[in-house]
Amino acid sequence: MQQNLTEGNIFRGLLKFSVPYLITCFLQTFYGMADLLITGQFYGASAISAVSIGSSVMNMVTVVIAGLAMGATVLIGKNIGAGRKEDVQKDIGTSICLFLIVAAIITAILLVSIRGMVFVMRVPEEAKPATFHYLFICYLGVPFITAYNMLSAIFRGLGDTKSPMYFAFAAGIINIFGDLFLIGYVGLGAAGAATATVCSQAGSVLFAILFLKKKRNYIQVRRKDLKLDSSLIRNIFSVGVPIAFQDGCIQVSFLIITIIANTRGVDISAAVGIVEKIIGFLFLVPSAMQASVTAISAQNIGAGKDSRALSTLKYAIAVCCTYSIVIITVCEAFAYPVIRLFTKDQEVVALGVQYFRTYLADTFFAGFHFCFSGYFCAYNKAIYSFLHNIASILVIRIPGSILATILFPATLYAMGCAPAGGSLLSTIICLILYFHGKKRGYWTGAKSMVQSNA
Repeated sequence: MQQNLTEGNIFRGLLKFSVPYLITCFLQTFYGMADLLITGQFYGASAISAVSIGSSVMNMVTVVIAGLAMGATVLIGKNIGAGRKEDVQKDIGTSICLFLIVAAIITAILLVSIRGMVFVMRVPEEAKPATFHYLFICYLGVPFITAYNMLSAIFRGLGDTKSPMYFAFAAGIINIFGDLFLIGYVGLGAAGAATATVCSQAGSVLFAILFLKKKRNYIQVRRKDLKLDSSLIRNIFSVGVPIAFQDGCIQVSFLIITIIANTRGVDISAAVGIVEKIIGFLFLVPSAMQASVTAISAQNIGAGKDSRALSTLKYAIAVCCTYSIVIITVCEAFAYPVIRLFTKDQEVVALGVQYFRTYLADTFFAGFHFCFSGYFCAYNKAIYSFLHNIASILVIRIPGSILATILFPATLYAMGCAPAGGSLLSTIICLILYFHGKKRGYWTGAKSMVQSNA
């Protein structure tokens, strides 16, 4: 259902928008974690390593596509806020055509680069065959990933986060039952996890298409709107490309950390893979707040209500800070049983607990820079998000992980400190960029709309 985000109580509107989005992210992450969890119940460290490495690669692909799609969310949101329905139809038509081409290009590139990726990732020898099969099957599902993220971006621009939640719920059911059958009963291992994932993604797109056919008046896209408009593509990419690069670089940094872990043996590889999955789950709230700040601010910018956009940012940061304090307290106390859910291997559990306990601090600082990133993107300053994340990666995250490995080879405690240090640096840079933009008058809807239409 299309939602007007430019009126009413700001905090209530933030929750109304973000909670369905959060549930959607939870469902997607949960069935992603289910692959690892179910694999761990039937197979050993090599299979766990294959699924964790393969899913890390796929996560990078997914966030890059979602980042590109964010451009459509901002463009549609601003036109919704400004009441330009004709322009919204053109935005949606161009987005559909554009992402069909994007899906074909990305799929082709990935399929011809599988062996190179397995080599670059320094996959442990025991896990190489399973990782190859996992990636090959998942790459075939990239068109479904692209279609789902494109449709979700359109819905968010319209102010609707409930519909994608229903699609994700259907996908989750398919994935979990597929995992149990293909991994547990058929015995396909990592290949079974990948097959279940692709089937779930296809299912979510199918449900979305059926929904749109049933709700014919929901999105009125005419045949003449289904064309590539160069000015609209430029506007979509002006926001989407910096976000895609930013998110892609973040995922590359995670992959580099995974590579570092892979060179230290299969036990450490499995432990790091498990913790990265858990951290991804814990980051759902900051991620939901980031997407919510972007979508809500975009509509308010279009309506000329900059004060509501700023208030949305402040409320989102407050939610993230409260959440992180609770999460850190609980997870520090129950680190061992949480890691134990994923594997029975005591060495992997012990290493995972070390990495998890120091990594947890990242959840606090991430809440700040995630929310600022959403705010910057709504004002067509996605480059700011790119800059602070690149600085974090190059200055602290990667060098810190390498240094921790060299100086503390017998433990993962030090390695877990690098992400938190990187997020702290990002937060500092975000504050500097915000006040710089305030001084320059960047946080005004009129200026942002001029830049968007240029």
